Amino acid sequence: MNEQLLLGQTLGFGADPFAGGWQAATRHSAHGAVLVRDGRIAATGEASDLRRAHPRATVTDYGDALILPGFVDAHMHYAQTGMIASWGKRLIDWLNSYTFPEEMRFGDPAYARGQADLTLDIALANGTTTLASFCTIHPESVTAFFEAAEARGMGVVAGKTCMDRNAPEGLRDTARTAHDDSKALLEAWHGRGRATYAITPRFSPTSTPEQLEAMGALWAAHPDCLMQTHLSEQTDEIAWVRDLFPTARDYLDTYEKHGLLGERGLYGHAIHLEPREIDRLAETGAAVIHCPTSNTFIGSGLFDMAGLKARGIPVGLATDTGGGSSFSMLRTMAAAYEIGQLRGTPLHPAQLLWLATEGSARALHMGGQIGTLTPGAHADLCILDLASTPAIAQRSTRAEDIWEAVFPTIMMGDDRAVRAVWVSGRPV
Repeated sequence: MNEQLLLGQTLGFGADPFAGGWQAATRHSAHGAVLVRDGRIAATGEASDLRRAHPRATVTDYGDALILPGFVDAHMHYAQTGMIASWGKRLIDWLNSYTFPEEMRFGDPAYARGQADLTLDIALANGTTTLASFCTIHPESVTAFFEAAEARGMGVVAGKTCMDRNAPEGLRDTARTAHDDSKALLEAWHGRGRATYAITPRFSPTSTPEQLEAMGALWAAHPDCLMQTHLSEQTDEIAWVRDLFPTARDYLDTYEKHGLLGERGLYGHAIHLEPREIDRLAETGAAVIHCPTSNTFIGSGLFDMAGLKARGIPVGLATDTGGGSSFSMLRTMAAAYEIGQLRGTPLHPAQLLWLATEGSARALHMGGQIGTLTPGAHADLCILDLASTPAIAQRSTRAEDIWEAVFPTIMMGDDRAVRAVWVSGRPV
C-alpha cells in the first residue's frame, strides 16, 4: 500500500465561515499533516500523530508552508486565454472585438487542444486544480478541454457554448444542433473519470427563445448535469435583455421560463439583481459565481457578497478569464476583498480561502470531493509559501496568527507563492 504523508501547516473548514462566524468554522494546525492514499485524502491531523500511525508512509516535509485544498475556479472561458487583458471595452463591444474572433479559431482541434493544454498548465502553476469552463460552439473545443484535463487527472466542468443569434457567422449554431451536439458531448463525457458536463447557453442575448427551450429540455432529461450561464453582469446588458424579451419579468425570468433555473444552475456575475431574482435564486438553491477581477476590469459593478450570502444563496469564486485579468485565485481573492471594502463589508481571510476552495466546490455540487482536506476527498492540494517574495516575507514575519500570516499572500501573492501542487494524489 503506497501512502504519502505531507507535512506542513494545514487549514480546513468545519462549516461555512459566512454562516456561523469564521472563528468556529476554521481548523488550523501549525504542525499538521495530510495522508494521501490511492489518489484520495486518507486522513488529516497532527503531524506527530500521523507519523506514528503510518511509519512506512513516504514523507514530504513542506516545513511551515500552508497545505490547502487545490483552488476551485468556478467560472472561466479557456477559449479566451489567448486574448486575456485586452484593453478598454464594455462587455458587448469586448465580446465583438476580442472574444468572438478568438473563439472562431476553436473549430480547429489542434488549436483547441493547444489552448486547453496551455490553460490547464497555467491554472496548475497558480494552484488551481479544478476549473468550470465555457468552451465554444465547436464540439471539438469541448473534447479538447476534457481530454487535456483527463491527461492531467484533473476534475473539471465544461460544456459547449450555445449561441444562435447576435453572434458572427461561424459562431452560431441552431436550437437543434445546440441540443444534439450538447447531448452527444454529455453522453460521451459526463461522469467519465472526473469530468462533469455543464449545459451551456452563453447568455440570453445570444440564444433565441427556441434555443433556450431546447437547452431547458436537455437539462430536464439530464438533471444530474450542471447548467452554466451569465446573469446581470452589466446594466446595458440588462437593458438589451429587456428589449429582446419584452414579456419577461426580469433577466432571470428569461431562463426560468425555459426550464433553465434550478438547484444545479450556475449563474455567473449576478451583480445587478432585482428583489424577485434574489428570492427565486434563494428558493431554488441555485448558485451565483463571483468574478471580481472581471467585474472591475470590464467595469461591471460591485457584487453584493454579504447580501446574497445572508439570503443563503450558494456563492462560488472565479477568475472569469479572459474577462478576468488574472489566472490566479490569489489575485481573485484579493479583488473580492477589495470589492467587499468598497461595499463596506470586507471579507476575512478565512472567508476568502473558503470561497476559493470549499465554497466553489459546493457551488459546483462537488462538496466533499474537492476543495477540502477531509478524508475521502480527491487529493488535489495547493501548498503555499507564505514568504514567497521579500515584500510578503517581511510582512509575514510580523504575523501574530495564521490569518496575519496568510493575508499578505492573498493580497500580494502570485504563482511564486505556489510551492507545490498535487492532483489526484500525485505531485504536478
